[in-house]
Amino acid sequence: MPPKKRASHSWVYAIWGVNAVVVICLLGGGIFYLNSQRASAANDLAGTPRAVSTQKIPPTIYFLPTLTPNPYSTPYVFTTSTPFTLDHGQQSNVIGLSHGGRPIDVYTFGNGKREYLIVAGIHGGYEGNTIGLANELIRHLIDHPEVIPEDVTLYIIRNMNPDGEARDSGVDGRVNNRGVDLNRNFPSRNWVAEWDRDGCWVWRPTTGGDYGGSEPETRAVMSFISTHNIEAVISYHSAALGVFPGGDPWEPDSIRLARALAKATGYPYPPLDTGCGYTGTLADWAVENGVGAAVDMELTNHKDTDFKQNLEALKVFLNFVP
Repeated sequence: MPPKKRASHSWVYAIWGVNAVVVICLLGGGIFYLNSQRASAANDLAGTPRAVSTQKIPPTIYFLPTLTPNPYSTPYVFTTSTPFTLDHGQQSNVIGLSHGGRPIDVYTFGNGKREYLIVAGIHGGYEGNTIGLANELIRHLIDHPEVIPEDVTLYIIRNMNPDGEARDSGVDGRVNNRGVDLNRNFPSRNWVAEWDRDGCWVWRPTTGGDYGGSEPETRAVMSFISTHNIEAVISYHSAALGVFPGGDPWEPDSIRLARALAKATGYPYPPLDTGCGYTGTLADWAVENGVGAAVDMELTNHKDTDFKQNLEALKVFLNFVP
């Protein structure tokens, strides 16, 4: 029996030996893993490159680009224009106010049944010599009332665009306080807000307005014409292109008036063609709304008033019968 007892102890020792080997292997593996993690951490601290996320964190503040101001709404700095004063004679009546609150005056000569109208300064300081001509005509008629035929009443609106005149005597004085070309703002059948600029005035941004008749200056003149029996209109401009009959196409009586005025002044007729298409003009609207004849008449340049030539034109105008 003793031999069997010894054999039993040998198997026990063998099993415990195997267990010891397994435990040693497990401990060795754990130690190796811990050492490898310490080495990796040490490498990170030493600056070893690691893959990082490329996702961008959105900013908490956004900066919008600077916007270019609308040129039509750019505020203008006004200067005070030299007031037109008379020492004696006929005074004016206010028919309306500009967008900037300046008065639009009309001077009246004679008291006949046949009514005629001259409009100057529709393009403000840019065509300031038309205002100068109106001033000279007003003073001349005060001193020489006999020029007006007995059956005629003559009205002179000396400055339809006082804001433009106050602003500048150059290209910045053409439009009204809202950047509108007043001779594009009348609600004629051909009115448009924007037009092809080829051959037209391009020195500054401008528009025909939000709609035909949108501007207070335009409405003041429309109201005046609508409440009078106007037979003929001269709308003065500068420079050099000639005499333009009203109407689209040109109205026959306006053509006759244009020819007669061109003959008296020497201004070109037919007018010079620059390729520009004219829309929303005072002359066009006038002949569409009961005025017998209307013209746009341009002085020789932007400086001179051509006073003597236009005295001759005045005689022709006041004796013209549509």
